[in-house]
Amino acid sequence: MNALELIELSPVMPVIVVRDPDTAVDLARALVAGGVRTLEITLRSAAALDAIAAIGAQVPEAVVGVGTVRTPQQLDAAVRAGARFGISPGLTEDLARAAHASGIPFLPGVSTASEAMRAAELGFLVQKLFPAEAVGGAALLKAWHGPLPDLIFCPTGGIHAGNAAQYLALPNVGCVGGSWLTPAAAVEARQWDAITALAREAHALGNP
Repeated sequence: MNALELIELSPVMPVIVVRDPDTAVDLARALVAGGVRTLEITLRSAAALDAIAAIGAQVPEAVVGVGTVRTPQQLDAAVRAGARFGISPGLTEDLARAAHASGIPFLPGVSTASEAMRAAELGFLVQKLFPAEAVGGAALLKAWHGPLPDLIFCPTGGIHAGNAAQYLALPNVGCVGGSWLTPAAAVEARQWDAITALAREAHALGNP
């Protein structure tokens, strides 16, 4: 699987912060039941690697990956835990080399045209626009399509159910990332049916 194939699996990639590793498997199953298979587990909590390992072992229908990757060491640890793709908020030369060496799809974060061009030079034609809304949102991506027609984006940051469709309508957007599919209160209360319903609505965005 390459990066383009990855982002075509679901119109929305949930950005997930796992606080309690005991919820990881049930959360993943709830999302998959709603049609969302690509799950980005961010390295924003101590439970992230355990969550990746548990989901990879117990929810084979899910394609679990790691987000908020900032160093080669973090990427290596996530791959050893079972991450099948990686996503970063930005890109460094060292991280680019590690991403290619890892053998898994990797989406580097960019926020300017120069960063997007540099990431493309380093071999990444599928990128994450971050933080999307803060740096220009759908209007920026629309403007980029002319001069950067070979690049495909997964915009993340400030995207929600109310504006996701606007992004997905753009020719250079393959999917969007967002945290609205896994509200903390619903996860803490283990309201899996509610999360499945959110995932089903998100999945339907790809089939208007």
